[in-house]
Amino acid sequence: MDTKVVIAFVLLDVAVVVAAARLAGRLFRRFGQPAVLGEIAAGIALGPTLLGLLPGDLDMLLFPMEVRGALAVIAQLGLVLFMFIVGLEVDMSLIRGRGRAASAVAVSSMVVPFALGAGVAVVLYPLHDTVGDRPVPMLGFVLFLGVAMSITALPVLARILAERGMHRTQVGVLALACAVIDDVMGWVLLAVVVAVAAGGDVAGVARILGLTVVFAVLAFLVLRPLLARMTGWYDRAGRLTPDMLAAVLVGLLLSAFVTEEIGVHAIFGAFVFGAIMPRRGAAGLTREILERLEQVSLLLLLPVFFVVAGLQVDVARVGVAGLWQLGLIMAAAIAGKFLAAMVAARTQRMPRRQATTIGLLMNTRGLTEIVILQVGVQLGLLDQTMFTLMVIMALITTAMTGPLVRITYPDRVIQREIDAADRAEAGDAEAYTVLVALPGERAAEFAELATQLAGREDPVRVVLCRLLPAPPRLEVGSGVTGELAVIAAAGDELRGLVTRLESDGRIRASVIVRFAADPAAELAALAGTIGADLVVAAAPPGRTGTGTGLPRPAGVAGVEVRLGTGSPAAPRVVVLVDGDVGGRAAVRLGSQLALAREDELVVGGAAGKRAARQAAAAIAALRRAGVPVEAADEDAESAAAVLVTAADSEPTGGTDESVTLLRVHADDADQDDELDQVVARIRVAEPAR
Repeated sequence: MDTKVVIAFVLLDVAVVVAAARLAGRLFRRFGQPAVLGEIAAGIALGPTLLGLLPGDLDMLLFPMEVRGALAVIAQLGLVLFMFIVGLEVDMSLIRGRGRAASAVAVSSMVVPFALGAGVAVVLYPLHDTVGDRPVPMLGFVLFLGVAMSITALPVLARILAERGMHRTQVGVLALACAVIDDVMGWVLLAVVVAVAAGGDVAGVARILGLTVVFAVLAFLVLRPLLARMTGWYDRAGRLTPDMLAAVLVGLLLSAFVTEEIGVHAIFGAFVFGAIMPRRGAAGLTREILERLEQVSLLLLLPVFFVVAGLQVDVARVGVAGLWQLGLIMAAAIAGKFLAAMVAARTQRMPRRQATTIGLLMNTRGLTEIVILQVGVQLGLLDQTMFTLMVIMALITTAMTGPLVRITYPDRVIQREIDAADRAEAGDAEAYTVLVALPGERAAEFAELATQLAGREDPVRVVLCRLLPAPPRLEVGSGVTGELAVIAAAGDELRGLVTRLESDGRIRASVIVRFAADPAAELAALAGTIGADLVVAAAPPGRTGTGTGLPRPAGVAGVEVRLGTGSPAAPRVVVLVDGDVGGRAAVRLGSQLALAREDELVVGGAAGKRAARQAAAAIAALRRAGVPVEAADEDAESAAAVLVTAADSEPTGGTDESVTLLRVHADDADQDDELDQVVARIRVAEPAR
């Protein structure tokens, strides 16, 4: 093919690729997927998987063999720039203060999938032991598949977190920290695999590894301090000058050249050069470099890489016979990453929700996996079928991440954590808000008990509410003096209670008195309006058995109170635990009540062996948090001053009316966290004054 024709085809192909990548990226984003997933799919569609199925060999017509070499050069240049950007965006400061948990999760999510991947490779090697006419070295195949299984795509993970605002939550930052460690370990392992695959004998492998170590040491100890001077140049110039950008590009390309010559692939040098770029005081420099290079790399050059990779993906070649291989690969990939990361997070005492989310996020492979697989093709370790199977695995594991994370970490939880972070950053202390629907009798005792349920929270906001039955519909000209007098009298009574409650300076109290045609609906609406953390109301007369009828918005805990008629023998708060959300809420509120009253706290199981186990777990969690607590004995309920139980549980000893009974209502929207998280919210120490 004539040179002019090749150039014309290259220009046409790049235009088609960029347009297809943008359209597919926008389409995938509409379905809640990262745009890069659509771009990868577009690259695959332009190959034999879709375009090749159409009449006329359109894939060969659009991408002739004579043109593919030029496209491969463009793809490699885009890949080198992309890996530099990845290295530049690796923020090692994310690990500070999270080193233990992040390291445990990262190491587990590398070692386990590596081992499972190697095991899968042993099983599949006889089916993929040749590429063309060349035999595939078994050791290289096994090691490479192990590395490919253990990769986490840091760029895609970061975009998933940023799009949902999770990068501002603790679990998001921890996931990024784990991915950073995984990224560094992954590229080091890849360098080892490339050395093994390319070195042949032991001496060759040792030479490649030795030169790689020398390169990394020189980069971090010699080149990094030199690059740090660029921050001063940037500050003096006030912008990124063409000379500075040229220096960065020259250093980047030379680093890639050196590692390519060593034998560990150019992308390793590009990644290392990005990682050694200055960080401290260089936010403006980094931002401008990314603005200049990211658009060219991601919009123009990288989509060409997807097509070059996609031309080697032919889903039709997998066939029905390859489904069991894909199933085996998927099982190893998901079990290795998801389960390993989740279990490791749980061993670090992370709550189940956070641990599950970490496991899902670490299972993201995306673009980084395609890069790794392309290296395997270039090394002659993967045939077309194996490459296709691994690409499908990468797409599925990446596509499943977003929807599953939305289930395990819904928007309301993210917003709650973001709001808490904003308040902490602004130095604002949010008041623990208790809405109290006061009864007509024993209102002072009721208000005092409701306030004590806030425990040692500081500050505390108490809203005393009395909802009066709505009067008959008033006719035109009728007087309203009687109704106003009723409201005024109730208001005066409650304002007297406000003075008593505010005497210690920690509590701010206010009064709401109004007529309500539907008191239950009015109470729930009022709780939502004031942002109540807790709604306290009197139990309906004659209430027996279990029930969850306390009116409150979803996400707000509630307590139905039945004041005792007698004088207890001992100041003791007894909490009966079951394994549900109401039981966990009862543990927190009962503990807060005991701390506020300085009463003895006793915890026991509601009924059955499972409840007994939950009670033992609650006692252990409370003691770890510094809350004084004792296990319940046979006489605990009868000797209680206050008995606290979940609304769905019945006290084992009945409901002695001499004891104050608190039934705690909660739902998954509020108390969906685990016991340790619930206990961690208890303020044990006295507020400082």
